[in-house]
Amino acid sequence: MTILNLIYLQMNNYDIEQLIPQRSPFKMVDKLLSVNGETAVTLLLILPDNYFLESDGTLAEAGVIEHIAQSASALAGYLVREEGASYVPVGYIGEIRNFHCYRSACVGETLKTTVTREEVVGDIACITGESWVSDERIAELQMKIYITPNT
Repeated sequence: MTILNLIYLQMNNYDIEQLIPQRSPFKMVDKLLSVNGETAVTLLLILPDNYFLESDGTLAEAGVIEHIAQSASALAGYLVREEGASYVPVGYIGEIRNFHCYRSACVGETLKTTVTREEVVGDIACITGESWVSDERIAELQMKIYITPNT
């Protein structure tokens, strides 16, 4: 058994809607695949009715950014659920740095995204994210996300 298989066996499987506040048609994560410490891997199948789809059938850069942000949200939601919380944190993109989109994802392709929470300062989470289609990295960025206090 590989280490990755052990991570999958140890990870609790939540429905993605238990982990992120977004709902259709703005939900941009289908599955939280794995969590290892402060790093998560998510999946998103690009469907023809995706809100961020361009007329040529490609995912807009804003859709990639939103997908990475929601992947970070899934990580945050998973971590608070594991601590016993009954809520999921709500975050807002505060800053995007070093965004590079090497190509657009197309309808029928699956984005596999890795996000890492690098640090949390007060209500600000600093994350890095990379999105892949198969073995091709299509985008990467750094992001600051403001997390609203749970009231």
